[in-house]
Order: sequence, then C-alpha cells, then structure tokens
Amino acid sequence: MEKQSAVELSVVVLCYREGRRIRNFLPIIIALLEKNVHSWEIILVGNYMNGSTDETPLVVQELASKDSRLIAVTHVKQGMMGWDARSGLGQAQGLYICLIDGDEQMPWNDILRVFEKIRTEKLDFVLTYREKRNDGFHRWANSRIFNLLTRVLFPGIKARDINSKPKIFTREAFQRMTLVSNDWFLDTEMIIQCRWLGLRVGEVPTKFLKGRYRKSFVRPSAILEFLKNLLNIRMVEFKKSKAR
Repeated sequence: MEKQSAVELSVVVLCYREGRRIRNFLPIIIALLEKNVHSWEIILVGNYMNGSTDETPLVVQELASKDSRLIAVTHVKQGMMGWDARSGLGQAQGLYICLIDGDEQMPWNDILRVFEKIRTEKLDFVLTYREKRNDGFHRWANSRIFNLLTRVLFPGIKARDINSKPKIFTREAFQRMTLVSNDWFLDTEMIIQCRWLGLRVGEVPTKFLKGRYRKSFVRPSAILEFLKNLLNIRMVEFKKSKAR
C-alpha cells in the first residue's frame, strides 16, 4: 500500500532561463500557498543546455538550500518543455500536482482558482483557458489551429485551450498516465490521455498576460513537430480501436 503523502499540493514551476527573475515571483507563490494551502512544496525546474552560461540552475539551487519546501531540479537538458516538465513532475510528492510556466504570463492567483475547482468539484484534472490573450495575433492563431485539429482528431476532448496553464491534477491521475513527450507536445499528450482514461476534466477562465522579458521559446519548427506528434498518436489510437 502506498504511503499517503503529507504534502497537499506540489507546484512544479518551469524556470528555463528565468534566472534572477525567479527571486521576484517566488515570494508571491509562497505567500499564496502559505495563506491558502495546508501543506505544500515548490519544485523549481532549472534545467539548462550543456555549455550554457544560464544562471538559472545556480539561482534555484541557492533558493532551495534556504527552504526545505523548495526543491531544485537542475539537469543538463535532454529535451525541451516536455522533458523539463517530466523531470519536475517526477519529484512531486503532493496529493495534487500543479504545473505552471515561470514566465509570469499566467496570473499566479490562478493556482488557487484551479486548486479550488479540482477539490470542490472532485475532479481529476483542471486547467485554465485563455479567455483573453495579450501575446499577439500569431500565437493566438497558432493556438486556435492546434486546439481545433486536436478536437477534430480526438472527438470528446473536454478542453478548449490545451496548452494553457496552470494545470492541476490528482496524484492518482498522474500515476495512471504514461507521459513520454520531450517537446512542446506534452500538454496535448496529457489531455489526450485524460480522454483515454476517462478522467473528469474541468476548466477555469483566465487572462493571458503579455511576455515582458523575453520572446517565446516556441519556434516555427514546433508547428510541424506538433502535427507529426498529433498524427502519430492518432494512428496509435486507430490501431488500438481496429485491434478490438
């Protein structure tokens, strides 16, 4: 029998190349959790490219050394967002697990709003959807196309904005998933697996803020990468259905 976790909520923050800015937003997250969550931990994912001068790994290690509730994950990268996320999620001990980007485009208070919904409605997986976006037409258009294609290829998906965060899910739901994506497809992989597993999914509206410090790490090649992954996983599902 698995030992029950003493941690109510694990918050996994993707901090790639955020550097010293982590010192600015971390106290905000801690204050929110201190006031509203019984027990918690924050996992700061500061993975880095080999040979990089990125100071993020040193920043998260220093912060974690001062507070036992903070965990630093600092590995040489072997993939992009999906690999970073999985390296952080693997450290999470909470009964609920939150995944959020550290670029400050998502309001930190959304963590509490999503957490409240998953608990009060006894859901398995809850994410936000961006009711209003301030990150430009190009990213808005790409997101709309991605979401439309996913819903067409995988009817019954109960999410209108697959890439939006924070996402919060129960530990049980996470353990039932088999996540393998190393790239930007991880968000979609999670939602598709929610559909496969029949998980109860909910959504909370949010306002997506404009990136103030850097451009998106998502490159045009990610579009082709996404389409390839989407078609591959659709083929897997098709073969499974034919085999039944």
